[in-house]
Amino acid sequence: MPTDAKEPSGPSNFIRQIIQADLKRGKYEGRVVTRFPPEPNGYLHIGHAKSICLNFGFAEEFGGTCHLRFDDTNPSKENVTYVESIKEDVRWLGFDWDAHLYFSSDYFDRLYEYAISLIKLGKAYVDSLAPEEIRAYRGTLTEPGKESPYRQRSVEENLDLFQRMAAGEFEEGECVLRAKIDMAAANIIMRDPTLYRIRKRSHHRTNDKWCIYPMYDFAHCLSDSIERITHSICTLEFENNRELYDWILDTLGIYHPQQIEFARLNLSYTVLSKRKLIELVDGGFVDGWDDPRMPTISGFRRRGYTPGAIRNFCDRIGVAKRDSMVDLALLEHCIREDLNKHAPRFMGVLRPLRVVIENYPAGETESLEAINNPEDERMGTRLIPFSRELYIEREDFMEDPPKKFFRLAPGREVRLRYAYFITCTGIVRDENGEIAELRCTYDPATRGGDAPDGRKVKSTLHWVSADHAVNGEVRLYNHLFTVENPAAAEDFKAVLNPDSLEILGKAKLEPALAGLGIGEPCQFERLGYFCKDLKYSTADQPVFNRVVTLRDQWAKIKKQQKADKKQ
Repeated sequence: MPTDAKEPSGPSNFIRQIIQADLKRGKYEGRVVTRFPPEPNGYLHIGHAKSICLNFGFAEEFGGTCHLRFDDTNPSKENVTYVESIKEDVRWLGFDWDAHLYFSSDYFDRLYEYAISLIKLGKAYVDSLAPEEIRAYRGTLTEPGKESPYRQRSVEENLDLFQRMAAGEFEEGECVLRAKIDMAAANIIMRDPTLYRIRKRSHHRTNDKWCIYPMYDFAHCLSDSIERITHSICTLEFENNRELYDWILDTLGIYHPQQIEFARLNLSYTVLSKRKLIELVDGGFVDGWDDPRMPTISGFRRRGYTPGAIRNFCDRIGVAKRDSMVDLALLEHCIREDLNKHAPRFMGVLRPLRVVIENYPAGETESLEAINNPEDERMGTRLIPFSRELYIEREDFMEDPPKKFFRLAPGREVRLRYAYFITCTGIVRDENGEIAELRCTYDPATRGGDAPDGRKVKSTLHWVSADHAVNGEVRLYNHLFTVENPAAAEDFKAVLNPDSLEILGKAKLEPALAGLGIGEPCQFERLGYFCKDLKYSTADQPVFNRVVTLRDQWAKIKKQQKADKKQ
Protein backbone atom coordinates (compact mmCIF):
# COMPACT_ATOMS: atom_id res chain seq x y z
CA MET A 1 0.00 0.00 0.00
CA PRO A 2 1.40 3.44 -0.86
CA THR A 3 3.01 5.17 2.11
CA ASP A 4 0.88 8.30 1.58
CA ALA A 5 -2.40 6.37 1.70
CA LYS A 6 -5.00 7.82 4.03
CA GLU A 7 -6.81 5.84 6.66
CA PRO A 8 -10.25 4.81 5.32
CA SER A 9 -12.77 7.19 6.80
CA GLY A 10 -16.02 6.65 4.90
CA PRO A 11 -19.00 4.54 5.95
CA SER A 12 -18.71 0.82 5.35
CA ASN A 13 -19.97 -0.48 2.00
CA PHE A 14 -19.24 -3.55 -0.07
CA ILE A 15 -16.88 -1.78 -2.51
CA ARG A 16 -14.81 -0.28 0.30
CA GLN A 17 -14.65 -3.73 1.91
CA ILE A 18 -13.40 -5.27 -1.36
CA ILE A 19 -10.66 -2.64 -1.71
CA GLN A 20 -9.63 -3.00 1.93
CA ALA A 21 -9.43 -6.79 1.57
CA ASP A 22 -7.37 -6.48 -1.63
CA LEU A 23 -4.93 -4.10 0.07
CA LYS A 24 -4.63 -6.36 3.09
CA ARG A 25 -3.51 -9.33 1.00
CA GLY A 26 -1.32 -7.27 -1.32
CA LYS A 27 -3.39 -7.73 -4.47
CA TYR A 28 -2.32 -5.37 -7.30
CA GLU A 29 0.91 -4.67 -5.36
CA GLY A 30 -1.05 -2.55 -2.89
CA ARG A 31 -2.17 -0.11 -5.61
CA VAL A 32 -5.63 1.47 -5.94
CA VAL A 33 -6.32 2.83 -9.43
CA THR A 34 -9.90 3.64 -10.43
CA ARG A 35 -11.31 5.41 -13.46
CA PHE A 36 -14.30 7.45 -14.55
CA PRO A 37 -14.99 6.59 -18.23
CA PRO A 38 -17.72 8.86 -19.67
CA GLU A 39 -18.80 8.76 -23.31
CA PRO A 40 -18.30 12.23 -24.88
CA ASN A 41 -21.77 12.18 -26.46
CA GLY A 42 -23.79 14.12 -23.90
CA TYR A 43 -23.76 16.04 -20.64
CA LEU A 44 -23.20 14.51 -17.22
CA HIS A 45 -26.11 14.18 -14.77
CA ILE A 46 -26.54 13.45 -11.07
CA GLY A 47 -26.10 9.70 -11.69
CA HIS A 48 -22.66 10.40 -13.14
CA ALA A 49 -21.93 12.60 -10.13
CA LYS A 50 -22.39 9.57 -7.88
CA SER A 51 -19.92 7.59 -10.01
CA ILE A 52 -17.44 10.48 -9.99
CA CYS A 53 -17.63 10.77 -6.21
CA LEU A 54 -17.11 7.02 -5.80
CA ASN A 55 -14.20 6.61 -8.19
CA PHE A 56 -12.31 9.77 -7.28
CA GLY A 57 -13.32 9.40 -3.63
CA PHE A 58 -11.98 5.85 -3.23
CA ALA A 59 -8.74 6.80 -5.01
CA GLU A 60 -8.25 9.74 -2.67
CA GLU A 61 -9.22 7.76 0.42
CA PHE A 62 -6.75 4.93 -0.25
CA GLY A 63 -3.89 7.07 -1.54
CA GLY A 64 -4.35 5.94 -5.14
CA THR A 65 -5.17 7.62 -8.43
CA CYS A 66 -8.30 8.04 -10.53
CA HIS A 67 -8.13 8.31 -14.31
CA LEU A 68 -10.50 10.38 -16.39
CA ARG A 69 -10.88 8.38 -19.60
CA PHE A 70 -13.19 9.28 -22.44
CA ASP A 71 -14.77 6.30 -24.17
CA ASP A 72 -14.67 7.89 -27.62
CA THR A 73 -15.42 4.83 -29.76
CA ASN A 74 -18.48 6.11 -31.62
CA PRO A 75 -17.57 9.11 -33.80
CA SER A 76 -21.12 9.51 -35.10
CA LYS A 77 -22.31 10.81 -31.72
CA GLU A 78 -19.26 12.41 -30.13
CA ASN A 79 -18.17 16.01 -29.94
CA VAL A 80 -15.27 17.90 -28.40
CA THR A 81 -17.86 20.19 -26.75
CA TYR A 82 -18.96 17.27 -24.58
CA VAL A 83 -15.34 16.52 -23.68
CA GLU A 84 -14.80 20.05 -22.36
CA SER A 85 -18.14 20.13 -20.51
CA ILE A 86 -17.37 16.83 -18.77
CA LYS A 87 -13.93 18.08 -17.69
CA GLU A 88 -15.55 21.25 -16.35
CA ASP A 89 -18.15 19.23 -14.42
CA VAL A 90 -15.58 16.95 -12.80
CA ARG A 91 -13.46 19.91 -11.73
CA TRP A 92 -16.52 21.79 -10.46
CA LEU A 93 -17.38 18.83 -8.22
CA GLY A 94 -13.95 19.26 -6.65
CA PHE A 95 -11.92 16.48 -8.27
CA ASP A 96 -8.83 16.45 -10.47
CA TRP A 97 -7.24 13.72 -12.56
CA ASP A 98 -3.80 15.41 -12.53
CA ALA A 99 -1.79 13.83 -15.38
CA HIS A 100 -4.22 10.95 -15.84
CA LEU A 101 -6.38 12.16 -18.73
CA TYR A 102 -6.90 9.45 -21.35
CA PHE A 103 -9.04 8.58 -24.34
CA SER A 104 -9.94 5.15 -25.68
CA SER A 105 -8.79 6.52 -29.04
CA ASP A 106 -5.28 6.71 -27.54
CA TYR A 107 -5.31 2.91 -27.77
CA PHE A 108 -6.89 2.33 -31.20
CA ASP A 109 -3.66 0.86 -32.60
CA ARG A 110 -3.29 -1.50 -29.66
CA LEU A 111 -6.96 -2.48 -29.71
CA TYR A 112 -6.62 -3.33 -33.39
CA GLU A 113 -3.64 -5.56 -32.58
CA TYR A 114 -5.60 -7.26 -29.79
CA ALA A 115 -8.37 -7.98 -32.31
CA ILE A 116 -5.77 -9.50 -34.65
CA SER A 117 -4.56 -11.67 -31.76
CA LEU A 118 -8.08 -12.99 -31.13
CA ILE A 119 -8.45 -13.86 -34.80
CA LYS A 120 -5.13 -15.72 -34.76
CA LEU A 121 -6.28 -17.62 -31.65
CA GLY A 122 -9.42 -18.67 -33.53
CA LYS A 123 -11.51 -16.65 -31.08
CA ALA A 124 -12.85 -14.01 -33.49
CA TYR A 125 -14.24 -13.99 -37.01
CA VAL A 126 -15.57 -11.60 -39.63
CA ASP A 127 -19.31 -12.03 -40.06
CA SER A 128 -21.02 -10.91 -43.28
CA LEU A 129 -24.58 -11.30 -42.02
CA ALA A 130 -26.74 -8.18 -42.24
CA PRO A 131 -27.34 -6.41 -38.89
CA GLU A 132 -30.96 -7.57 -38.71
CA GLU A 133 -29.85 -11.16 -39.40
CA ILE A 134 -27.29 -11.01 -36.61
CA ARG A 135 -30.06 -9.92 -34.22
CA ALA A 136 -32.34 -12.72 -35.39
CA TYR A 137 -29.57 -15.33 -35.06
CA ARG A 138 -28.86 -14.28 -31.48
CA GLY A 139 -31.95 -16.04 -30.12
CA THR A 140 -33.98 -15.09 -27.04
CA LEU A 141 -33.85 -15.51 -23.28
CA THR A 142 -35.58 -18.89 -23.67
CA GLU A 143 -34.17 -20.04 -27.03
CA PRO A 144 -30.49 -20.50 -27.94
CA GLY A 145 -28.92 -18.57 -30.77
CA LYS A 146 -27.97 -19.92 -34.15
CA GLU A 147 -24.43 -19.98 -35.54
CA SER A 148 -23.64 -17.69 -38.45
CA PRO A 149 -22.78 -19.46 -41.74
CA TYR A 150 -19.58 -17.37 -41.71
CA ARG A 151 -18.50 -18.58 -38.27
CA GLN A 152 -16.17 -21.26 -39.64
CA ARG A 153 -14.09 -19.01 -41.84
CA SER A 154 -10.39 -19.79 -41.58
CA VAL A 155 -7.95 -17.69 -39.59
CA GLU A 156 -6.31 -16.55 -42.83
CA GLU A 157 -9.61 -15.49 -44.39
CA ASN A 158 -10.66 -13.62 -41.22
CA LEU A 159 -7.32 -11.81 -41.06
CA ASP A 160 -7.64 -10.78 -44.70
CA LEU A 161 -11.25 -9.61 -44.30
CA PHE A 162 -10.54 -7.68 -41.09
CA GLN A 163 -7.57 -5.91 -42.65
CA ARG A 164 -9.72 -5.03 -45.65
CA MET A 165 -12.39 -3.69 -43.27
CA ALA A 166 -9.74 -1.42 -41.76
CA ALA A 167 -8.65 -0.35 -45.25
CA GLY A 168 -12.16 0.85 -46.05
CA GLU A 169 -13.06 -1.76 -48.69
CA PHE A 170 -16.48 -2.48 -47.16
CA GLU A 171 -19.45 -0.24 -46.46
CA GLU A 172 -21.14 0.26 -43.09
CA GLY A 173 -23.20 -2.78 -42.12
CA GLU A 174 -21.54 -5.05 -44.69
CA CYS A 175 -19.58 -6.95 -42.09
CA VAL A 176 -18.43 -6.89 -38.46
CA LEU A 177 -15.83 -8.62 -36.33
CA ARG A 178 -17.40 -10.93 -33.74
CA ALA A 179 -15.98 -12.91 -30.84
CA LYS A 180 -16.33 -16.69 -31.22
CA ILE A 181 -17.74 -17.83 -27.88
CA ASP A 182 -21.01 -19.76 -27.55
CA MET A 183 -24.27 -19.15 -29.42
CA ALA A 184 -26.11 -21.25 -26.82
CA ALA A 185 -24.81 -19.32 -23.80
CA ALA A 186 -27.37 -18.52 -21.11
CA ASN A 187 -26.01 -14.96 -21.04
CA ILE A 188 -27.07 -13.50 -24.40
CA ILE A 189 -24.14 -11.08 -24.30
CA MET A 190 -21.81 -14.08 -24.71
CA ARG A 191 -23.45 -15.22 -27.96
CA ASP A 192 -20.65 -14.11 -30.26
CA PRO A 193 -20.78 -10.39 -29.44
CA THR A 194 -19.63 -7.78 -31.96
CA LEU A 195 -16.15 -6.44 -31.29
CA TYR A 196 -15.66 -4.06 -34.25
CA ARG A 197 -18.00 -2.35 -36.69
CA ILE A 198 -17.52 -0.08 -39.69
CA ARG A 199 -18.17 3.64 -39.22
CA LYS A 200 -17.01 5.84 -42.07
CA ARG A 201 -17.06 8.99 -39.96
CA SER A 202 -14.31 11.41 -39.05
CA HIS A 203 -13.23 11.10 -35.41
CA HIS A 204 -12.73 14.23 -33.29
CA ARG A 205 -9.21 13.11 -32.33
CA THR A 206 -8.00 10.59 -34.96
CA ASN A 207 -9.67 12.33 -37.91
CA ASP A 208 -9.95 9.86 -40.84
CA LYS A 209 -7.25 7.39 -39.81
CA TRP A 210 -9.82 4.74 -38.91
CA CYS A 211 -13.07 3.59 -40.51
CA ILE A 212 -13.57 0.70 -38.07
CA TYR A 213 -14.20 1.32 -34.40
CA PRO A 214 -14.24 -1.02 -31.38
CA MET A 215 -17.45 -1.68 -29.49
CA TYR A 216 -17.68 -0.37 -25.93
CA ASP A 217 -17.34 -3.81 -24.29
CA PHE A 218 -14.14 -4.50 -26.22
CA ALA A 219 -12.52 -1.10 -25.71
CA HIS A 220 -13.61 -0.81 -22.07
CA CYS A 221 -11.88 -3.84 -20.58
CA LEU A 222 -8.76 -3.44 -22.73
CA SER A 223 -8.41 0.24 -21.82
CA ASP A 224 -8.72 -0.75 -18.15
CA SER A 225 -6.00 -3.34 -18.69
CA ILE A 226 -3.66 -0.98 -20.57
CA GLU A 227 -3.98 1.64 -17.81
CA ARG A 228 -3.53 -1.04 -15.14
CA ILE A 229 -6.76 -0.13 -13.38
CA THR A 230 -7.26 -2.15 -10.20
CA HIS A 231 -10.97 -1.70 -9.48
CA SER A 232 -13.23 -1.02 -12.46
CA ILE A 233 -16.33 0.35 -10.73
CA CYS A 234 -19.48 0.64 -12.85
CA THR A 235 -23.27 0.56 -12.52
CA LEU A 236 -25.40 -2.55 -12.17
CA GLU A 237 -26.52 -2.45 -15.81
CA PHE A 238 -23.07 -3.80 -16.74
CA GLU A 239 -23.32 -6.83 -14.45
CA ASN A 240 -24.06 -9.21 -17.34
CA ASN A 241 -21.22 -7.64 -19.36
CA ARG A 242 -18.70 -8.67 -16.70
CA GLU A 243 -18.57 -12.19 -18.15
CA LEU A 244 -17.46 -10.75 -21.51
CA TYR A 245 -15.04 -8.37 -19.73
CA ASP A 246 -13.38 -11.36 -18.09
CA TRP A 247 -13.45 -13.53 -21.25
CA ILE A 248 -11.63 -10.97 -23.41
CA LEU A 249 -8.86 -10.37 -20.85
CA ASP A 250 -8.45 -14.06 -19.96
CA THR A 251 -8.46 -15.17 -23.60
CA LEU A 252 -5.73 -12.67 -24.44
CA GLY A 253 -3.88 -13.55 -21.23
CA ILE A 254 -3.21 -9.95 -20.22
CA TYR A 255 -3.43 -7.86 -17.01
CA HIS A 256 -6.89 -8.27 -15.48
CA PRO A 257 -8.60 -5.57 -13.33
CA GLN A 258 -11.65 -6.42 -11.23
CA GLN A 259 -15.03 -5.13 -12.39
CA ILE A 260 -17.40 -4.26 -9.54
CA GLU A 261 -21.01 -3.17 -10.07
CA PHE A 262 -23.14 -0.94 -7.84
CA ALA A 263 -26.76 0.19 -8.09
CA ARG A 264 -27.29 3.24 -10.26
CA LEU A 265 -28.97 6.32 -8.85
CA ASN A 266 -32.71 6.73 -9.47
CA LEU A 267 -34.10 10.07 -8.30
CA SER A 268 -37.79 10.79 -7.75
CA TYR A 269 -39.59 13.25 -10.06
CA THR A 270 -36.65 12.92 -12.44
CA VAL A 271 -35.53 11.00 -15.52
CA LEU A 272 -31.87 10.12 -15.98
CA SER A 273 -32.08 8.21 -19.25
CA LYS A 274 -29.88 9.95 -21.82
CA ARG A 275 -32.45 9.20 -24.52
CA LYS A 276 -35.24 10.83 -22.52
CA LEU A 277 -33.09 13.84 -21.63
CA ILE A 278 -32.27 14.31 -25.32
CA GLU A 279 -35.99 14.23 -26.10
CA LEU A 280 -36.61 16.98 -23.56
CA VAL A 281 -33.88 19.17 -25.06
CA ASP A 282 -34.60 18.51 -28.73
CA GLY A 283 -38.35 18.85 -28.18
CA GLY A 284 -37.97 22.28 -26.58
CA PHE A 285 -39.55 21.15 -23.32
CA VAL A 286 -36.60 22.66 -21.43
CA ASP A 287 -34.14 25.49 -22.01
CA GLY A 288 -31.23 23.31 -23.12
CA TRP A 289 -28.99 20.89 -21.26
CA ASP A 290 -28.23 23.49 -18.58
CA ASP A 291 -31.88 24.25 -17.82
CA PRO A 292 -32.07 24.50 -14.00
CA ARG A 293 -34.85 21.90 -14.01
CA MET A 294 -32.60 19.32 -15.69
CA PRO A 295 -30.72 16.76 -13.54
CA THR A 296 -27.50 17.56 -15.40
CA ILE A 297 -24.51 18.85 -13.48
CA SER A 298 -24.48 21.95 -15.72
CA GLY A 299 -28.16 22.47 -14.88
CA PHE A 300 -27.47 22.11 -11.17
CA ARG A 301 -24.58 24.55 -11.43
CA ARG A 302 -26.73 27.12 -13.21
CA ARG A 303 -29.52 26.68 -10.68
CA GLY A 304 -27.16 27.35 -7.79
CA TYR A 305 -26.56 23.90 -6.30
CA THR A 306 -23.16 23.62 -4.62
CA PRO A 307 -20.48 20.97 -5.23
CA GLY A 308 -20.20 20.29 -1.51
CA ALA A 309 -23.92 19.62 -1.20
CA ILE A 310 -23.91 17.22 -4.14
CA ARG A 311 -20.92 15.33 -2.73
CA ASN A 312 -22.66 15.16 0.65
CA PHE A 313 -25.80 13.81 -1.05
CA CYS A 314 -23.79 11.12 -2.84
CA ASP A 315 -22.19 10.13 0.49
CA ARG A 316 -25.55 9.94 2.25
CA ILE A 317 -27.27 7.72 -0.30
CA GLY A 318 -24.41 5.26 0.01
CA VAL A 319 -23.51 2.33 -2.24
CA ALA A 320 -26.00 -0.49 -2.77
CA LYS A 321 -26.22 -3.70 -4.79
CA ARG A 322 -29.89 -3.26 -5.67
CA ASP A 323 -31.65 -0.44 -7.49
CA SER A 324 -33.90 1.83 -5.47
CA MET A 325 -35.54 5.25 -5.70
CA VAL A 326 -33.94 8.12 -3.80
CA ASP A 327 -36.27 10.94 -2.75
CA LEU A 328 -35.50 14.27 -4.40
CA ALA A 329 -36.27 15.84 -1.03
CA LEU A 330 -32.99 14.40 0.32
CA LEU A 331 -30.99 16.19 -2.38
CA GLU A 332 -32.84 19.44 -1.63
CA HIS A 333 -32.16 18.93 2.08
CA CYS A 334 -28.42 18.62 1.39
CA ILE A 335 -28.50 21.79 -0.73
CA ARG A 336 -30.44 23.68 1.92
CA GLU A 337 -28.15 22.45 4.70
CA ASP A 338 -25.04 23.65 2.85
CA LEU A 339 -26.47 27.01 1.79
CA ASN A 340 -27.77 27.73 5.26
CA LYS A 341 -24.18 27.77 6.51
CA HIS A 342 -22.58 29.75 3.70
CA ALA A 343 -25.14 31.84 1.78
CA PRO A 344 -25.43 35.56 2.62
CA ARG A 345 -28.92 36.92 3.40
CA PHE A 346 -30.65 39.66 1.44
CA MET A 347 -34.18 40.93 0.97
CA GLY A 348 -36.11 40.69 -2.25
CA VAL A 349 -39.79 41.24 -2.99
CA LEU A 350 -41.11 38.97 -5.73
CA ARG A 351 -44.68 40.28 -6.08
CA PRO A 352 -44.36 43.90 -4.95
CA LEU A 353 -47.04 46.01 -3.29
CA ARG A 354 -46.14 49.66 -2.69
CA VAL A 355 -46.30 51.01 0.86
CA VAL A 356 -46.19 54.75 1.68
CA ILE A 357 -45.29 55.62 5.29
CA GLU A 358 -47.13 58.89 5.63
CA ASN A 359 -45.46 60.13 8.83
CA TYR A 360 -41.92 59.41 7.59
CA PRO A 361 -40.08 62.54 6.33
CA ALA A 362 -40.32 62.90 2.54
CA GLY A 363 -36.97 62.74 0.72
CA GLU A 364 -35.12 61.31 3.72
CA THR A 365 -33.11 58.08 3.67
CA GLU A 366 -31.45 56.27 6.53
CA SER A 367 -29.17 53.22 6.65
CA LEU A 368 -30.08 50.23 8.78
CA GLU A 369 -27.71 47.48 9.84
CA ALA A 370 -28.57 43.94 8.72
CA ILE A 371 -26.94 40.59 9.54
CA ASN A 372 -25.38 38.83 6.56
CA ASN A 373 -25.71 35.30 7.96
CA PRO A 374 -26.88 34.47 11.49
CA GLU A 375 -25.17 31.05 11.18
CA ASP A 376 -21.74 32.63 10.72
CA GLU A 377 -20.94 35.86 12.54
CA ARG A 378 -17.69 36.15 10.55
CA MET A 379 -19.77 37.18 7.54
CA GLY A 380 -20.51 40.44 9.35
CA THR A 381 -23.24 42.96 8.58
CA ARG A 382 -24.30 45.31 5.79
CA LEU A 383 -26.26 48.57 5.54
CA ILE A 384 -29.63 48.69 3.78
CA PRO A 385 -31.46 51.90 2.84
CA PHE A 386 -34.85 52.79 4.35
CA SER A 387 -37.13 55.50 2.97
CA ARG A 388 -40.71 56.76 2.97
CA GLU A 389 -41.84 54.46 0.15
CA LEU A 390 -41.27 50.73 0.32
CA TYR A 391 -42.29 47.48 -1.33
CA ILE A 392 -43.60 44.51 0.60
CA GLU A 393 -44.77 41.12 -0.66
CA ARG A 394 -48.33 41.31 -1.97
CA GLU A 395 -49.27 38.14 -0.15
CA ASP A 396 -48.19 39.73 3.14
CA PHE A 397 -51.32 41.92 3.11
CA MET A 398 -54.97 40.93 3.29
CA GLU A 399 -57.86 43.35 3.43
CA ASP A 400 -60.14 40.89 5.19
CA PRO A 401 -57.79 38.39 6.83
CA PRO A 402 -58.82 35.03 8.29
CA LYS A 403 -58.32 34.32 11.97
CA LYS A 404 -54.75 32.94 11.78
CA PHE A 405 -53.37 35.48 9.34
CA PHE A 406 -50.91 37.57 11.38
CA ARG A 407 -49.33 39.69 8.67
CA LEU A 408 -50.38 43.18 7.58
CA ALA A 409 -54.06 44.12 7.46
CA PRO A 410 -56.08 47.35 7.95
CA GLY A 411 -55.44 48.71 11.44
CA ARG A 412 -52.86 46.02 12.21
CA GLU A 413 -49.27 46.59 13.30
CA VAL A 414 -46.31 44.46 12.09
CA ARG A 415 -42.53 44.68 12.22
CA LEU A 416 -40.38 45.45 9.18
CA ARG A 417 -37.19 43.35 9.29
CA TYR A 418 -34.28 45.40 10.80
CA ALA A 419 -36.49 48.53 10.69
CA TYR A 420 -39.67 49.73 12.43
CA PHE A 421 -43.17 48.76 13.46
CA ILE A 422 -45.71 49.99 10.90
CA THR A 423 -49.51 50.12 10.99
CA CYS A 424 -51.77 50.02 7.93
CA THR A 425 -54.06 53.08 7.89
CA GLY A 426 -55.45 53.04 4.36
CA ILE A 427 -55.77 51.41 0.94
CA VAL A 428 -55.39 53.01 -2.51
CA ARG A 429 -57.03 51.22 -5.44
CA ASP A 430 -56.44 51.44 -9.18
CA GLU A 431 -59.06 52.06 -11.88
CA ASN A 432 -59.99 48.36 -11.78
CA GLY A 433 -60.60 48.36 -8.07
CA GLU A 434 -57.44 46.35 -7.34
CA ILE A 435 -55.22 47.27 -4.39
CA ALA A 436 -52.38 49.38 -5.80
CA GLU A 437 -50.88 50.94 -2.67
CA LEU A 438 -51.05 50.88 1.12
CA ARG A 439 -50.85 53.88 3.43
CA CYS A 440 -49.15 53.28 6.75
CA THR A 441 -47.60 55.01 9.74
CA TYR A 442 -44.45 53.99 11.60
CA ASP A 443 -43.28 54.21 15.20
CA PRO A 444 -39.81 55.90 15.31
CA ALA A 445 -39.16 54.43 18.75
CA THR A 446 -39.09 50.85 17.41
CA ARG A 447 -36.03 51.13 15.17
CA GLY A 448 -34.33 47.74 14.87
CA GLY A 449 -36.01 46.29 17.94
CA ASP A 450 -39.05 46.03 20.16
CA ALA A 451 -41.39 48.80 21.27
CA PRO A 452 -40.25 50.64 24.43
CA ASP A 453 -43.71 50.18 25.95
CA GLY A 454 -43.44 46.41 25.60
CA ARG A 455 -46.15 45.86 22.99
CA LYS A 456 -45.65 42.87 20.71
CA VAL A 457 -46.38 42.08 17.08
CA LYS A 458 -46.91 38.62 15.65
CA SER A 459 -45.28 39.05 12.27
CA THR A 460 -42.06 40.36 10.73
CA LEU A 461 -42.07 41.24 7.01
CA HIS A 462 -39.25 41.64 4.53
CA TRP A 463 -39.24 44.79 2.39
CA VAL A 464 -37.21 46.88 -0.07
CA SER A 465 -36.89 50.66 -0.28
CA ALA A 466 -38.71 51.85 -3.42
CA ASP A 467 -36.19 54.61 -4.12
CA HIS A 468 -33.25 52.19 -4.04
CA ALA A 469 -34.76 48.95 -5.36
CA VAL A 470 -33.09 47.06 -8.19
CA ASN A 471 -35.51 45.80 -10.82
CA GLY A 472 -35.02 42.11 -11.49
CA GLU A 473 -36.52 38.92 -12.83
CA VAL A 474 -36.99 35.89 -10.62
CA ARG A 475 -37.54 32.34 -11.84
CA LEU A 476 -39.24 29.89 -9.51
CA TYR A 477 -38.48 26.24 -10.32
CA ASN A 478 -40.48 23.22 -9.19
CA HIS A 479 -40.41 19.50 -10.01
CA LEU A 480 -40.12 18.89 -13.74
CA PHE A 481 -42.61 16.01 -13.49
CA THR A 482 -45.88 15.56 -11.64
CA VAL A 483 -45.31 11.90 -10.67
CA GLU A 484 -42.63 10.32 -8.52
CA ASN A 485 -41.44 7.87 -11.19
CA PRO A 486 -41.94 9.48 -14.62
CA ALA A 487 -39.78 6.82 -16.27
CA ALA A 488 -42.54 4.29 -15.54
CA ALA A 489 -45.19 6.33 -17.38
CA GLU A 490 -46.34 5.16 -20.82
CA ASP A 491 -45.27 8.55 -22.17
CA PHE A 492 -42.96 10.35 -19.78
CA LYS A 493 -43.59 13.67 -21.56
CA ALA A 494 -47.30 13.39 -20.69
CA VAL A 495 -46.46 13.79 -16.99
CA LEU A 496 -44.36 16.94 -17.39
CA ASN A 497 -45.30 19.55 -14.81
CA PRO A 498 -46.86 22.59 -16.55
CA ASP A 499 -46.01 24.65 -13.46
CA SER A 500 -42.35 23.64 -13.23
CA LEU A 501 -41.30 27.22 -14.03
CA GLU A 502 -42.88 30.52 -13.01
CA ILE A 503 -41.24 33.74 -14.22
CA LEU A 504 -41.77 36.89 -12.16
CA GLY A 505 -40.59 39.89 -14.13
CA LYS A 506 -41.27 42.75 -11.71
CA ALA A 507 -39.31 41.77 -8.63
CA LYS A 508 -37.83 44.51 -6.44
CA LEU A 509 -34.46 43.66 -4.95
CA GLU A 510 -32.23 45.05 -2.24
CA PRO A 511 -29.53 47.20 -3.96
CA ALA A 512 -26.67 45.03 -2.66
CA LEU A 513 -27.95 42.18 -4.85
CA ALA A 514 -26.84 44.08 -7.95
CA GLY A 515 -23.24 43.42 -6.95
CA LEU A 516 -23.68 39.72 -6.28
CA GLY A 517 -21.54 37.58 -8.58
CA ILE A 518 -22.95 35.37 -11.30
CA GLY A 519 -23.62 31.90 -9.92
CA GLU A 520 -23.17 33.02 -6.31
CA PRO A 521 -26.03 31.67 -4.15
CA CYS A 522 -27.78 33.73 -1.49
CA GLN A 523 -30.92 33.66 0.62
CA PHE A 524 -33.88 35.95 0.03
CA GLU A 525 -35.17 36.18 3.59
CA ARG A 526 -38.43 34.28 4.14
CA LEU A 527 -38.50 33.17 0.48
CA GLY A 528 -35.73 30.67 -0.18
CA TYR A 529 -32.27 30.38 -1.66
CA PHE A 530 -31.54 32.05 -4.98
CA CYS A 531 -28.68 32.35 -7.46
CA LYS A 532 -27.96 34.92 -10.16
CA ASP A 533 -28.49 33.15 -13.48
CA LEU A 534 -25.34 32.82 -15.59
CA LYS A 535 -27.25 32.64 -18.88
CA TYR A 536 -29.73 35.52 -18.84
CA SER A 537 -28.51 38.02 -16.24
CA THR A 538 -27.31 41.36 -17.55
CA ALA A 539 -25.86 44.43 -15.88
CA ASP A 540 -29.22 46.19 -16.27
CA GLN A 541 -31.49 43.24 -15.49
CA PRO A 542 -30.33 40.61 -13.01
CA VAL A 543 -32.15 37.28 -13.25
CA PHE A 544 -32.31 35.10 -10.15
CA ASN A 545 -33.13 31.38 -10.09
CA ARG A 546 -34.66 29.88 -7.00
CA VAL A 547 -32.26 27.17 -5.89
CA VAL A 548 -34.49 25.65 -3.23
CA THR A 549 -37.24 26.75 -0.87
CA LEU A 550 -36.73 27.27 2.86
CA ARG A 551 -39.24 24.57 3.73
CA ASP A 552 -37.43 21.28 4.36
CA GLN A 553 -39.62 18.45 3.09
CA TRP A 554 -36.97 15.86 3.93
CA ALA A 555 -37.06 16.80 7.61
CA LYS A 556 -40.81 16.13 7.59
CA ILE A 557 -40.29 12.80 5.82
CA LYS A 558 -37.70 11.68 8.37
CA LYS A 559 -39.91 12.79 11.25
CA GLN A 560 -42.83 10.79 9.85
CA GLN A 561 -40.60 7.74 9.27
CA LYS A 562 -39.40 7.96 12.86
CA ALA A 563 -42.99 8.18 14.13
CA ASP A 564 -44.05 5.22 11.97
CA LYS A 565 -41.12 3.16 13.25
CA LYS A 566 -41.98 4.02 16.85
CA GLN A 567 -45.58 2.92 16.32
